[in-house]
Amino acid sequence: MKRARDIIGLPVLCVQSGKQSGIVKDMLIGSDWNAVALLLETKSWFSEVTCIEWDDIVAVGDDAVTIDSEEVIRPLEACTKAGVGLLSGDSQVRGLPVITVNGQQLGVIEDVYLDPDRGKQVIGYELTEGFISDLKEGRKWLPMPESVRVGEDAVIVPVHASEALEEIFVPKEE
Repeated sequence: MKRARDIIGLPVLCVQSGKQSGIVKDMLIGSDWNAVALLLETKSWFSEVTCIEWDDIVAVGDDAVTIDSEEVIRPLEACTKAGVGLLSGDSQVRGLPVITVNGQQLGVIEDVYLDPDRGKQVIGYELTEGFISDLKEGRKWLPMPESVRVGEDAVIVPVHASEALEEIFVPKEE
């Protein structure tokens, strides 16, 4: 499984020229929980935000994202698929609480995991309950429930999603 935050910060390399075309700043996630585009860091204060649509990406490796040519880099407004940012934007995914239909908060989204085979499908969430809880108990992993509603202030999941929570790592005992 690849975490979205493992992709953020990677250089974007053009396969044809071998030139670095930018650095990944954020990932846009569509309403169907697919990654739809990668946002690139701006080169200066007043330069426009650019993106690469997911379908234009050749590969996402451990050390770089590759594209066929620089022509696939477009201004954000020209991207045909809308999505919300993982880390940035008015309606970012990171920091949203995950709450069951019956009102139980499972945690706050810290990251999303992508399908290792298809690459762009979100298959689960990394949840945190805060810094101290992360140190004492570790973070939790929630596999993608069959129905998820994303609101302005929370992500709503079915009641039985709480049973699917798994620990990501177990803290060391003193």
